[in-house]
Amino acid sequence: MKNILFRMGRFLGRYTQRRTQSLVFTIIGCLAVLSAIAFGTMYVLAEPASTSSERPAIKAPNLGRHFQEFGREGSILIYDSKNNRTYEHNAQRNATAIAPASTFKIFNALVALETGVVPDDVAVLTWDGIHRDIDAWNHDTNLRQAFKDSTVWFYQVLARRAGHERMQQFINKVGYGNRQIGTAADIDRFWLEQQLLQITPKEQIKFLQRLDRGDLPFSQRTINLVKDIMIREQTPDYTLRGKTGWLTTTKPNVGWFVGYLEQNKNVYFFATTLDMQKSEDAPARIEITRRSLKDLGLLTQIN
Repeated sequence: MKNILFRMGRFLGRYTQRRTQSLVFTIIGCLAVLSAIAFGTMYVLAEPASTSSERPAIKAPNLGRHFQEFGREGSILIYDSKNNRTYEHNAQRNATAIAPASTFKIFNALVALETGVVPDDVAVLTWDGIHRDIDAWNHDTNLRQAFKDSTVWFYQVLARRAGHERMQQFINKVGYGNRQIGTAADIDRFWLEQQLLQITPKEQIKFLQRLDRGDLPFSQRTINLVKDIMIREQTPDYTLRGKTGWLTTTKPNVGWFVGYLEQNKNVYFFATTLDMQKSEDAPARIEITRRSLKDLGLLTQIN
């Protein structure tokens, strides 16, 4: 009888010990889960994630071949804002600052409208009667048409009327390029001289991004008007805004084409530079840009 009672006691002891251990482990496990929830980290074993939803690899197009086709040195930078992806040719040149030439008309127009130098985009300024080589410049014109024709004298008048002090203030507020506009005597040519205001293609794109977002020290009315006069092409499928420039104070001359394309609920910013030797080279700035955008499946009709 004693033996039976002894064995039963040992069995109950072991059973109680196992239940106690089990209870302790359960409590520890619960505490671990609660701790993981509290601190936001919980490690679990899982099957490898499916790759079906991963972004497909996109092969960067050879944008340099378009420059080779025209036999010209240059650079291009395209920024896909939705996918935060950059395509470029000649990265070193895209980081090199040069005078903005007539691409500065974007900024100049913003200042003129904001300061009331011109009340709107259709107010006419009288031609000064000085004959210039480009026929489209030799007549009265307004902000919108002068932007399209890249009429230098018109925007020189706007800069003189805005004045050196106000222009410098806006340049500083925006942080445009190297911010160097010279003295008051340079007010109507500082964007045309390589020794003064300079900007890189990368900086051009940053400026255009801020313009598109409305993140500039100008009223929404001013920004909307300038964005409207920048439109070069508009179809049911896309809107292309841009401005050309031609820097003649360097050898070789340098052509610009900067702007942005709205298509497929996305915005693609671009800045192109091109060495130019003669007037016949001018269209290549735009054509190279268009071909590069087409390489990305853009500027095509969408069914």
